[in-house]
Amino acid sequence: MAKELAAQAKEAFVDDDFGVAVDLYSKAIDLDPNCADFFADRAQAYIKLQNFTEAVADAKKAIELNPSLTKAYLRKGTACMKLEEYRTAKTALEKGASKAPSESKFKKLIDECNIRIAEEEKDLVQPPVKVDHQAPVEPAKPKFRHEYYQKPEEVVVTVFAKGIPKQNVNIDFGEQILSVVIDVPGEEAYHLQPRLFGKIVPEKCRYEVMSTKIEIRLAKAEIITWASLEHGKGPAVLPKPNVSTEVSMRPAYPSSKRVKDWDKLEAEVKKQEKDEKLEGDAALNKFFREIYSNADEDMRRAMSKSFVESNGTVLSTDWKEVGAKKIESTPPDGMELKKWEI
Repeated sequence: MAKELAAQAKEAFVDDDFGVAVDLYSKAIDLDPNCADFFADRAQAYIKLQNFTEAVADAKKAIELNPSLTKAYLRKGTACMKLEEYRTAKTALEKGASKAPSESKFKKLIDECNIRIAEEEKDLVQPPVKVDHQAPVEPAKPKFRHEYYQKPEEVVVTVFAKGIPKQNVNIDFGEQILSVVIDVPGEEAYHLQPRLFGKIVPEKCRYEVMSTKIEIRLAKAEIITWASLEHGKGPAVLPKPNVSTEVSMRPAYPSSKRVKDWDKLEAEVKKQEKDEKLEGDAALNKFFREIYSNADEDMRRAMSKSFVESNGTVLSTDWKEVGAKKIESTPPDGMELKKWEI
């Protein structure tokens, strides 16, 4: 059935019905999610629809499933070039060329990447402001709210998604792309895939999934102030030199007509975490964390020492008592302590 849908998708592609082709390939992928060819072919349809971010994601998936599939490298390289990520495109194309040395398309595209990269390096001192003429795709209504702020060296994006398991979150970083996909059981997946205002260093980017939010830290490739999170929404601003006051170290927020109260926003998030209803071990761990966070240095030392020395059976906050002796293990009533020999 999956192969039949893929065959119909190819017919639609030949007839220039690229949207229909994407739908048919998607159905084929639902039936056979481990077929690399389906992802590579859907990437080609996405390229025709100018949905280059989705094309890159599909090509990457195809490469993961079948690293020897040369057309997947070609799709990824083509889509990245459309997104002006020429270094990423060149890397993908060179890998594809190594697997298919006789394919002339790779050499032609690699040569074009080299030209574009040289132009970027030439204009690096004073890059021109480019106007993105690509027609934007109408975005779907977001399932989760997101905000961002920035420091001189990084941009912090927060997605307010509460109670999402870590395994349901998939985040990828490109040269100028952030891809956030959150799988929500019983609902359509949430996608945040903007082309970023400036370039980032993917290997230095990181993220953390928390109980009430997902915090993403993007390492800037250049020390400039982003006018927005997304590309093409204002010129970059170079930081002012020789500014060393305490005020200058505060995060620089994008200007807008409505000024956001970030302290209030942070307080709301902390209140949500505090009011969160937990049960069992999660509630107990939260209780212990609150005690530890509100404790002074002696109480923290007492808690750490008593817990470690007693093998997790004693937790004391009295440093005068704990600091003067070794804390023995005290098992709960009705239980026996055993020492294991390794």
